[in-house]
Amino acid sequence: MQEENESRGSDTILRMRGICKSFPGVRAIHDMDIDLRRGEVHAICGENGAGKSTLMKLITGVYQPDSGSMELDGHPLVVHNPNDAYAKGIAIIFQETSLFPDLSILENIFMGHEVRKPLLGLAKGPSYLDYPGMRARARAIFERLGMTIDLERRVAELSVASRQMVEIAKALSFDSRILILDEPTAALTNKEVDTLFSTIRKLRGAGVSMLYISHRLDEIFEIADRVTVIRDGEFVNCDNVSAVTRDRLVSWMVGRTLDTLYPKENVAIGEVIFEARGVRQDGVIEGVDLALRKGEILGIAGLAGAGRTELALLLCALARKDGGEIRLDGAIVDLRNYQDAMARGIFYISEDRQKCGLVLPMTIRENISFPLLRSISGLLGIVDLRRDRDLGATYMESLAIKAPGMDFIVNNLSGGNQQKVSVAKALATKPRILILDEPTRGVDVGAKSEIHHIISNLAKSGTSILMISSDLPEILGMSDRVLVMKKGAKQGELSRAELSQEKILHLAL
Repeated sequence: MQEENESRGSDTILRMRGICKSFPGVRAIHDMDIDLRRGEVHAICGENGAGKSTLMKLITGVYQPDSGSMELDGHPLVVHNPNDAYAKGIAIIFQETSLFPDLSILENIFMGHEVRKPLLGLAKGPSYLDYPGMRARARAIFERLGMTIDLERRVAELSVASRQMVEIAKALSFDSRILILDEPTAALTNKEVDTLFSTIRKLRGAGVSMLYISHRLDEIFEIADRVTVIRDGEFVNCDNVSAVTRDRLVSWMVGRTLDTLYPKENVAIGEVIFEARGVRQDGVIEGVDLALRKGEILGIAGLAGAGRTELALLLCALARKDGGEIRLDGAIVDLRNYQDAMARGIFYISEDRQKCGLVLPMTIRENISFPLLRSISGLLGIVDLRRDRDLGATYMESLAIKAPGMDFIVNNLSGGNQQKVSVAKALATKPRILILDEPTRGVDVGAKSEIHHIISNLAKSGTSILMISSDLPEILGMSDRVLVMKKGAKQGELSRAELSQEKILHLAL
């Protein structure tokens, strides 16, 4: 494929050859070759830790390559920093937007490169902000995107999808010819994804070239023209999407075929051990009933905003309960706070591992030990370092966390391995009831399979699991029963024998 791309030099806007980048103890990118053609959507795939983010940071000047070369329009390209990338027509849009929530859409679009007019027509004299000029330019950009929007509206008032459109408009305000979209649909609903894809197609038709990073293989087959797979920092393969099958793409990514993505085992489900009866939070959750049995995986489904996470937080005392009761082993329990919940064997793993689940600047070992500091400390509050290290070693091995060692900083791990640390932190407390909120969000297909195996083995060992997921195949593949929510209320329950995508969506809608 690389030879083919070389022969199409005039069609190539960005070329990377022999790119290498290492960090202390880690070889992130090695001898990487990638081409981006004009007006194409080129997907970049790989497992968490494959080097995708590092590669994008090299293109946008966050990092400088140790060796290798880049070309833009056939000319040598050196990008000193992200502002330099913008100046050269290269912009990146992350899954977490980088906008100022308290400023207007217009102010966000032109932040750092405001349009100014000279005062009294003096070219070298004082100047003022040209708001009419910026408004006209912003309107033209949104017209190009097929949108009309109130430019004076605060970004804090926008949906996630609308914020992404503002990010795209901001990139286009720099006359960007290359857009890098990093997991752009991670927090979007299906309808919002359709809107984003419509925008991507319009940009492609206008000649904008895009590098598209996603773990969602269905999206790649829907929106991308070509796909490049990287593994362990190295180029694996590149081909037209129309010539690649899903199984082949997975085998390129993980270096093997996956026997099953949803390894649900038949488990002898026991008695009810956890119940919620009429639990509510005023204006948020409306009198929900549920029962969870020993060894059962109870899926919680529903559209974005259905109240699934809010229910989970209420059940483990991370949110206020205004009514109803919670029972454990048939007896009513008063959970005053999350510490009470953990003491009774209830552990919650947040959907946002970076903000709520992990302390990113600290090590794997320290993160795993945090919930157990009291139990592994002596009378004087001094941590027993031997027990601390034993915990780290045990769970690093049992969950196959890929890192140079247990003292590796969590922030430097891939998304999939960060998620495993979140799970390890929970398992170290020996929970009876595990509440998993979006357990495989933002992880690659290989890590997803491994996490599903962990969940299945936990259920087999008698742990009761409440699993919230927006991924319907995951809900269908892993659940014994499914509770469907809408607007904070329970809409119905489905047994495993009754489960289908159509029935879940019918209840959710």
